[in-house]
Amino acid sequence: MARYLDGKCRQCRREGIRLYLKGERCYSDKCAIERRAYAPGEHGQDRRTKLTPYGQQLREKQKARRIYGVMERQFRGYFHRAARKEGITGEILLQLLETRLDNLVYRLGIAPSRNGARQLVRHGHITVNGHRVDIPSFSVRPGDAIQVATKSREIGQIKDTVANRRRTEMQEWLEFDEKAMQGRLLQVPKRDQLPVPLQEQLIVELYSK
Repeated sequence: MARYLDGKCRQCRREGIRLYLKGERCYSDKCAIERRAYAPGEHGQDRRTKLTPYGQQLREKQKARRIYGVMERQFRGYFHRAARKEGITGEILLQLLETRLDNLVYRLGIAPSRNGARQLVRHGHITVNGHRVDIPSFSVRPGDAIQVATKSREIGQIKDTVANRRRTEMQEWLEFDEKAMQGRLLQVPKRDQLPVPLQEQLIVELYSK
């Protein structure tokens, strides 16, 4: 599947906020938003055009895609799944994205970024309920145990990441046992429990046209 391979800091600058795509670098003074808080490109500093309603909706959708590392076709699929369920479509959309295996590996602090989490999953370093899973988009259910595979626990990079957990707080809908390198999804998070700077209603409006 296609994947964005250009500079990740350009994506943060384009959206004007930290998307935390590069792990610890995003928490340091090397963060691109700290050094160049304007859009990338030759005319990045000159962009003062007010966005139209459609432009705002598009930017919000792009921001969500970039935060979770999902391509357009897959993101649209998540929206259609959310629209078919009972409840608030925008909230359900975020819940589907948050319960992806790669996102939860990141949230638990096993990987420094979602991209790093995706690599761990792809390379077979993660198990769900004791079974190796190498699909980053795997949907985790409440009660499922996410663990670093036994043979992978001695890998230096994984050990260092777990030992020096990110500065973000553990979410109340997750639990993590550092000694066992195992986490668990306790419940599907509600919207007010999700620390993502998104206006999901704009995404719903965009796809509902």
